[in-house]
Amino acid sequence: MIKNLIIICIAVISFNAFGQQGTASPYSFYGIGSLKFKGTVENRSMGGMGVYLDSVHFNLRNPASYVGKNVEGFPFDNESRPVKFTVAGTFSNTKLKSDNGEAETGNSTFDYLALSVPIGKFGFGFGLLPYTSVGYKLDDIDGDGIIQNRFSGEGGVNRVFAGFGYQVTPKLGIGVDINYNFGNIQNAAIEFAYNSEGEPLQFQTREDNRSDLSGLNLNFGLSYKTMITERLELSATATYAPQSTLSSENQRSFSAIVINTATNTEGVVNTFEEDLEAQGLRNTELTIPSRLSFGAGIGDPKSWFVGAEYTYQNTSSFSNPIFNNETSTFENASEFAIGGFLIPNYDAFSGYFKRVVYRAGVNFANTGLVVKNESIKEFGISFGLGLPIGNRALFSNANFGLEIGRRGTTNNNLVQENFVNFNLSLSLNSRWFRQRKYN
Repeated sequence: MIKNLIIICIAVISFNAFGQQGTASPYSFYGIGSLKFKGTVENRSMGGMGVYLDSVHFNLRNPASYVGKNVEGFPFDNESRPVKFTVAGTFSNTKLKSDNGEAETGNSTFDYLALSVPIGKFGFGFGLLPYTSVGYKLDDIDGDGIIQNRFSGEGGVNRVFAGFGYQVTPKLGIGVDINYNFGNIQNAAIEFAYNSEGEPLQFQTREDNRSDLSGLNLNFGLSYKTMITERLELSATATYAPQSTLSSENQRSFSAIVINTATNTEGVVNTFEEDLEAQGLRNTELTIPSRLSFGAGIGDPKSWFVGAEYTYQNTSSFSNPIFNNETSTFENASEFAIGGFLIPNYDAFSGYFKRVVYRAGVNFANTGLVVKNESIKEFGISFGLGLPIGNRALFSNANFGLEIGRRGTTNNNLVQENFVNFNLSLSLNSRWFRQRKYN
């Protein structure tokens, strides 16, 4: 039964992930797209807070979690810690609102696929996840309701990671991820031209850009845990990703097109390839800002936890030589998350819902993007359930999360996004290195 459930969930996540674009946010127009990586469903259900590390859940935000230290032998009696596997997807519904009207969009995305293997004092992890996503179609309309420009884009950056953690002392763990980022971003811009009578010309001009991106970056993690009373545990974490670069191989072309006003489709008449080599723009580098986070929390490892985390990113250093615009800039980004969980009775023999993990959190963020002198901010609240599945001794879960939030503003004719995200993940544990015992 459990194996069938796992197969069905992975199939549903994969089908929906490749069936639709990863985002429909107009703010993915800027930079290298909207950030998709926000941690596991467990993290996101607690406001995005990634402070809590244990031996039965993956934590993609902090590589120190790969060690997965047991707490006083819980729950594996000081024997082998579990091999952890996780996979997740998100189903999103977004209402877009501006001074000119409203619209509604929906999409489904693959979030991550990862595996962690603990060996002695070491732990190893690797996986795949989307890092950013681009998906938009925007019309620039003047005060008379006449379209001046049309922008569209798709693509994004994916990430393959491999990392390891090490248990320095019984209380202190460290780790590092090596991330390989790759992908492409394609965008198009049409500048509409009109005759003296205000009628659109038969032929319009479209500019097409494509950037193929690749590059490495690192993420360092640290975790500290100590029992401050017989039942209360203090946890503290920190992560740091140094500034890095993405290599970008660029193409640009200009096309004369005909637009079918009935279907809004575009037909290409002819195309001219621009010589970016002569301009020094064929191969460029994009700056990926450094990122620092730290947090702390307190709780009973078998019952409850509450914590907070602050993240700072030097987004003002971001640059993209191939694609700039006059309406946007970047400032330093920040985020504050608070959240936690409650387990009524983790080892209850009766009453299934006593073993369920109940999660909740809240999140405040300045994304670092500034459009028309307006800082784009985001607020969200989240809730989640961790439903026990499979062998009770392995503490595997099917995790469900709900995020409700708002991004952006309607000031200066910008777009406000009101979103609802439904998150689903499987957090599965297995023993590969259990020591055999004989009577």
